[in-house]
Formats: sequence, structure tokens, C-alpha cells
Amino acid sequence: MTTDSPLPPELPSTPDEASEDAATPACVMVFNANDPSGAGGLTADIVTIASVGGHPIAIATGAYVRDTAEIFDHYAFDDEAVAEQARTVLEDLTVQAIKVGFVGSPENLSAIASVASDYDDVPLIAYMPNLSWWREDLIDQYLDAFQELLLPQASLLVGNHSTLCRWLLPDWTGSKRPSARDLAMAASELGVPYLLVTGIPAPEQFVENVLASPQTVLGSGKFELFEATFAGAGDTLSAALAALVASGNDLGEATSEALAYLDRCLDAGFRPGMGHILPDRMFWAQPDDDEEDDEPLTDPTATDGFVMPPHDTQH
Repeated sequence: MTTDSPLPPELPSTPDEASEDAATPACVMVFNANDPSGAGGLTADIVTIASVGGHPIAIATGAYVRDTAEIFDHYAFDDEAVAEQARTVLEDLTVQAIKVGFVGSPENLSAIASVASDYDDVPLIAYMPNLSWWREDLIDQYLDAFQELLLPQASLLVGNHSTLCRWLLPDWTGSKRPSARDLAMAASELGVPYLLVTGIPAPEQFVENVLASPQTVLGSGKFELFEATFAGAGDTLSAALAALVASGNDLGEATSEALAYLDRCLDAGFRPGMGHILPDRMFWAQPDDDEEDDEPLTDPTATDGFVMPPHDTQH
């Protein structure tokens, strides 16, 4: 990704304490639904933030009913439970960035907006996933609440090009598809100063990702399109970006590094079930091919005859 822009002045910088003690991971608060498949949601946020060196503070807002192929349903938690989780931990820990993913209900959005307003010096990265799996009336209510309550507090909005077009420019009549700047101008009218648009179709099997403001394109990068369907890429990107901003990187650097990290995650992606491929968010921890031939650290005969006890062992 190419960028020559410093941290935009409107995006709050992280507290000095983060730079004073480089050994202490930056704390990133994430609001998201639990995803039992590990494809996205809170699971993706936690692993991603830890992978890039942050400390995840995970606030569960609900739970998906899903596998790696599709989302079947979602159950939102009570908004008071969401707010209590966040406020309790914020009385103890200093947070350097906040990420908001899918939180399930307008009530939860209201609770999160109330919490965030008390910490308006902390950058807030908002991610809008594809909600086409949900009921249409619930989608409309959720998007309206997100637009009214959360976007005015967001430092940056992240989303796929097609998702953002349907949401921010539903009545678009231009002969060409909306550009990143067109979307950034629409987002600006809702209070968002910066927009990261992903998945913009480009020639020769490439996609373009663009960081834009209403005035200009701050940076862009092209990546080769993988011949596979992934689940959880958006949560991975937005969580990595939040963690990198929390660690003191300016917006351009954080975006570039987050996109490069996502590219590596997708390149090392794996299929744990019968559904989509998942990003390997810990790709760097996998052994190299030449390491697989190394001698084992222990004598394999030491565990000969060891049998895993059954799950119903009585105590």
C-alpha cells in the first residue's frame, strides 16, 4: 500500500504511556459477537490482536449460530450486560483503541456509543460486515442505529466496497461504480472522517483497497485475488488495524501493515471444516518446512503405551 500521509489530525493519537513502555502490549477493546466456528467475530478479533502484539479486551455482545459455511442466526446479549462488561474493565485498564464489529441490536449500539462517548480521546474503528444473512427489517434497524449512534464517534470506518455502496449510497445512479472518495464523502456526511474501502474490483484478477477522506485518497494497495472464498477477512483486517493504531502507528502505516498482515493470513489460509477457508492469523507461528525434519525434543519411546483417558473419567 502506498501512502505519504501522516496520522490525520482528526484521528486521536494514542496515550504517551504506550510509547513509554514498549514491552507492555497496547490494550484494544473489541465489541463483537462470539463466533463458535472461529471464522470471524470475537474469536477472530482476539487471535488477530494478540498476533500483532496487542492485548485484547473482548466484550461479548452476543453469539452467532453458524459454521464455516454460513450464518444461521444470532442472539444478542442484553445491552446492560454489554455496558457493564466494558465499564468494569475500563475502570481497571487503559485502552488505546476501540474496535466495534457486529453487535447484534440497536440497543447494544446505544450502550456502546454511551461508553465510547466517555472515552472520546480513544480512536474508534468501526467495521461493517455483510449482513445479507439477516432479516431485512432487522438489517434496516441495525444500520439506522449504527449510522445515528456510532458513526459520529468513529475515527475510521472499514468495509467491503459492495457492502458500503449498498449502505452509504443506495440511490447511486452514476454510470460507474462509486469510488472510494465517493463513499468517503457519504461517510463524512454521517460524521466519519476516514474510510478504508476493501475489495474494489481491479483489472487482471486484482482487488484494490483504498484509504480515503472526502478530500483525497490517502493510500491504496492492490492485491492479487485469491481463487477461494474466505470467512472472517474483514474482522481480521479491522482488528489488526485497531491494534496497530493502538500501538502508536499513524493511520497510513497501520493501514499498510494491516493489509499486508491480512494478505499473509489469507495466503496461509486453511479449511478446518466443510465450509469456507479461514485466514491463518497465526501464520508466523507455523514451522518452516525444513523444521519439520528436525529431531524431536523428547524420546518418543517415553510415551509408548500412553492412552488418552475418556471424557467421562470419574473423580
